[in-house]
Amino acid sequence: MTVTLPPDSPGIETAAGLLRAGQLVAFPTETVYGLGGDARSDAAVAGIYAAKGRPSFNPLIVHLPDLLAVEGLAEVGPNARLLARAFWPGPLTLVLPLRAGVGLSPLVTAGLKTVAVRVPAHPLAQALLRAFAGPVAAPSANPSGGVSPTRADHVLAGLAGRIAAVLDGGPCAVGLESTIVLADPEPVVLRPGGVPVEALAALLGRPIRQDADDGRPTAPGQLASHYAPVAGVRLNATMPAPGEVLVGFGAVQGALTLSERGDLAEAATRLFQTLREADALAGPGGTIAFAPIPDTGLGRAINDRLRRAAAPRG
Repeated sequence: MTVTLPPDSPGIETAAGLLRAGQLVAFPTETVYGLGGDARSDAAVAGIYAAKGRPSFNPLIVHLPDLLAVEGLAEVGPNARLLARAFWPGPLTLVLPLRAGVGLSPLVTAGLKTVAVRVPAHPLAQALLRAFAGPVAAPSANPSGGVSPTRADHVLAGLAGRIAAVLDGGPCAVGLESTIVLADPEPVVLRPGGVPVEALAALLGRPIRQDADDGRPTAPGQLASHYAPVAGVRLNATMPAPGEVLVGFGAVQGALTLSERGDLAEAATRLFQTLREADALAGPGGTIAFAPIPDTGLGRAINDRLRRAAAPRG
């Protein structure tokens, strides 16, 4: 049975105690809900993979409360330090060289010599990390390849009975997963997300290359087919085909909309909830059509998620 914990001190302490006991706890971040387990425990990390049905070659993000804690696990290069100081806590994940002998489960890194780390901004996530006082591995709290959860009920819809608890912090503010960056020696965006690529480039004073997908993940969230609803997905639609559910944006109106006023921040916040609603309307065998989204700023991350939702599934 999965229990729902309130966002107060007793709820946080209960969640931290479950993590110490090797159990899995879903908790809110500003991006999406994460499925947390002790990153030092092989059993807990294996439990995350089992609960999600996640391929074992797909690494996990480790959540920590601050940069000092990150430095205890990984080597922070000059570009990474600049980005961390500017965007942490917040929706940025850095892929860093893993220090030897830090006690992290090798299942977290999926055999890589790097580790993906993030310092979340959500006050409940911060409180839980400080109460637990250790690294927490936490991918999105949904079955692997499915739509990411932005509310506690989304978590329960996919994982009830598979995990110990959900710490309910209400809806997530950003609604898109973190931007993932390999910062040193030359910065590369491995996954667009809640921090726009333009903001990273402006801080570093140089263009930032975006990694080409070769099929094997070097960081979390790089599988080609991901965020997939049951229904099919068609992109860049201005009119629905017969039987399709059109999700609008700006001037393109549909049965649902990501943002009537064409606001990319609003669209990012609403993306996964709208994808779930459209999937329910379309039903098995149906199709969801999405209006064009500008490929700038947060639009890059939205389009990345939509392309993965529309990718062939195998």
